[in-house]
Amino acid sequence: MLSLMTALTRRGFLAGASTLPAGGLVAGERIRRRSLVERHNPCHRGFAPEAPLSVGNGEFAFTADATGLQTFPEMYEKRVPLCTQSQWGWHSFPLPKGLDITQFRLELYDTYGRKVGYPTSAKGQEELYRWLRENPHRLHLGRIGLVLQTAQGEPARPGELADVRQELDLWRGVLSSSFAFEGRQVRVETCCHPERDALAVRIQSSLIGEGRLAVVLEFPYGSPEMAAADWTRPHAHRSESRRVSQRRLDIGRELDSDRYWVSLEWEGEGEVRQEGPHRFLLAPGGNDRLAFVCLFAPRREAATLPPASAVFEASARSWARFWSEGGALELAGSRDPRARELERRCVLSQYLTAIQCAGSMPPQETGLTVNSWYGKFHLEMHWWHAAHFPLWGRAHLLERSMDWYRSILPEARRKAREQGYRGARWPKMVGPEGRDSPSPIGPLLIWQQPHPIVFAELCYRARPGRETLERYRELVFESAEFMASFAVPDEARRRYVLGPPLIPAQENHPPRETWNPTFELEYWDYGLELAQRWRKRLGLEPEPRWEQVRAGLAELPVADGVYLAHENCPQTFAERNRDHPSMLAALGMLRGRKADREIMRRTLRKVLEVWQWEHTWGWDYPMMAMTAARLGEPETAIAALMMDTPKNRWAANGHVWQRPNLPLYLPANGGLLAALALMAAGWEGGPRSHAPGFPRNNWTVAWEGLNAWL
Repeated sequence: MLSLMTALTRRGFLAGASTLPAGGLVAGERIRRRSLVERHNPCHRGFAPEAPLSVGNGEFAFTADATGLQTFPEMYEKRVPLCTQSQWGWHSFPLPKGLDITQFRLELYDTYGRKVGYPTSAKGQEELYRWLRENPHRLHLGRIGLVLQTAQGEPARPGELADVRQELDLWRGVLSSSFAFEGRQVRVETCCHPERDALAVRIQSSLIGEGRLAVVLEFPYGSPEMAAADWTRPHAHRSESRRVSQRRLDIGRELDSDRYWVSLEWEGEGEVRQEGPHRFLLAPGGNDRLAFVCLFAPRREAATLPPASAVFEASARSWARFWSEGGALELAGSRDPRARELERRCVLSQYLTAIQCAGSMPPQETGLTVNSWYGKFHLEMHWWHAAHFPLWGRAHLLERSMDWYRSILPEARRKAREQGYRGARWPKMVGPEGRDSPSPIGPLLIWQQPHPIVFAELCYRARPGRETLERYRELVFESAEFMASFAVPDEARRRYVLGPPLIPAQENHPPRETWNPTFELEYWDYGLELAQRWRKRLGLEPEPRWEQVRAGLAELPVADGVYLAHENCPQTFAERNRDHPSMLAALGMLRGRKADREIMRRTLRKVLEVWQWEHTWGWDYPMMAMTAARLGEPETAIAALMMDTPKNRWAANGHVWQRPNLPLYLPANGGLLAALALMAAGWEGGPRSHAPGFPRNNWTVAWEGLNAWL
């Protein structure tokens, strides 16, 4: 593959924005938001197993096939399994007899004369290691699909559906699906309630009156795998139905020690028949329409469910408000052929992160679509999922998950104390309970530690005042306390160092031989400075230890004129030019106070020349774009965002494929929005021109409601 650096040089892109003529930029214009959004409505003309469409609200999501429901799940199993998932829907296998999680043995790492234990080794405790990684796992709450029958009474097959068309109306949050079956038209509308974990469905077809179309609900046992469901163990769980009224059925679900409820309420005539231990068939009456609402909840809810029409109205109001009140970016009128695709990715990423990444807990990397890493979330990825929300005028969507950090603060403090540190050490791969999962890598990462400080600062910028300061002060101060105590004084060189042991954001480095990673040093500097600002805002004196550590942090490591992944990196990073080029984040994702701009420019060029793109991840591209933008190289920023590599290919639904068991990757979507906010609205200390991160030639950039980067 021709290196991006070579291609840019050939086209003269690396000269930077200052050499380009001004023009082609639009400031202060009103954006016709509905037109902007609706021109990027995803539309399928058949089954799309690699790009199914979802509806959701941040707490709950439902992913459908071309029928608007989950009618033919087998078509999707090897691509993107069709799941129904929520923030609260988790399951754990019973702990095998003879195992005790308190007896898990930690691997000891020498830490400047201290032995510090980390849950990194499975040796001699493989079964317990595996159980701790797999539990709890996120659960597929239940399949809702159509039952279609031929005139001869046989089940329909996907190939028998004709004239398939499906469109997701982003402005209303409604999925509209239509197809023909044996000459009969079927129309299905699907949406999610904006505030409840409820799905509303409206179906119209003469097949209903002929008794050839029904709706099925089926429930699986739990599984940590991508599909989040095990359909082979019907005797391992229970589905108990309770008829509430003529048109409502409640189903109590029990999986080992986990329980939840499903309530189905329909309009008009119809009955529900239980056809197996976990299969329920809703057979409608003799007309051509069926509407129903299905609620999933951790506890049984006695209240009557809203009618389907009310859910559709609530969805339309909520989504219109979402698109109208947040930020907007429009690239219409740009002559660059990449502009329309970049605008499409931007619009779809706003929708996807709103339904997948804006819940009461940090999201897993695949959100509420399928399971990745057993459904657990990775806290270092929370930045890429959600830091963009305040920048796009939607700080409340980030704040939804901030209380979860407070809920696990006792566990984070305990973890820090056990390792001999102060403050709170945030876990890496984790479920709702806050217990760090064992891994040879995860427990040794540290770049998630400043995240709560930055999140709090972003929320404060959006809503300055004493209330915000008091709400997050504990998270800020406890995070800073750990950071200051984690840094070790190097008396010989009169500095503070980070590690060993640690693993940097570029994860292919041995923890016992790694110290002073470039990105983490810069992040430590920035996080501790922000924490001191919070003390000042609260009327407190600066914390001397924090300032001593910050002022004494080691310089960013350099060799051969470029920044290294870490100080002990062999020769240059060219020997480990795979995974994340995280050294670039020190000036891009962060402001780069400790970074030299020309060294970073050379580092960026070196990355573009030698990096192994097939071994990158979806957020690496917006990370590079932010670095390029801050360096005054907007053409490079665009080229990075639009690079055609296996890890940066965007499907019709806006998802970004990474590998077969990771068919979507939401950090890429959130990262794109973070980069575009910086490129459009600018950053503190940056140029005061309009859209400083976009080229001035061939690009027409209109934006409103965005906030400048920190």
